[in-house]
Amino acid sequence: MCQQILENSNSQEPAVYYFEGDDLFSPFERRRGLPIGNLTSQFWANVYMDPLDHFVKDDLGVKGYVRYVDDFLLFGDTKQQLQQWRDHIAIRAGRDMRLLLHSRKTRIFPVSEGMPFLGFRVWPTHRRLLPDSVRRARRRLTAMFAAAREDPRAREELASRLQAWIAHASHGDTWGLRRHLLHDLVLTSGKP
Repeated sequence: MCQQILENSNSQEPAVYYFEGDDLFSPFERRRGLPIGNLTSQFWANVYMDPLDHFVKDDLGVKGYVRYVDDFLLFGDTKQQLQQWRDHIAIRAGRDMRLLLHSRKTRIFPVSEGMPFLGFRVWPTHRRLLPDSVRRARRRLTAMFAAAREDPRAREELASRLQAWIAHASHGDTWGLRRHLLHDLVLTSGKP
């Protein structure tokens, strides 16, 4: 059943990376990513990433560790310690799990600058949506409002997507942003 769910999920890019033990054709048989939107994705990510969680917490001794699906944060006292942990995780993830750390998203920040995580920039005291997340939401919602004016069936999808975005955005300090964005969309998009 698991194989059937994976085979019928959204298409993933081929993962053309060679890991230790791969033969010439292994990367072309391996897919990249999770079946996004499938209810099993989060469950499988938790099962698959559990050994990494234990490695980070038990073997490396990281006290400050947060993970959601495939995004994670480590908190440490020194930049050198964080770099060492990152190197150890990269080796373990590649060797044992055939996973790569994202080169642009694997960065070390002082907590005072905030850290990008799950579409937000997170500080110890507050969270803000990332500018790219706001731009994408504005673009998608504007297009959906326009479609809803033309097609009554698109209104249900608009309502569903809008509720999902509001639920996501509400995890940050975004009351003013949501009010402003929705006000602009309603006024510029006409009556759906």
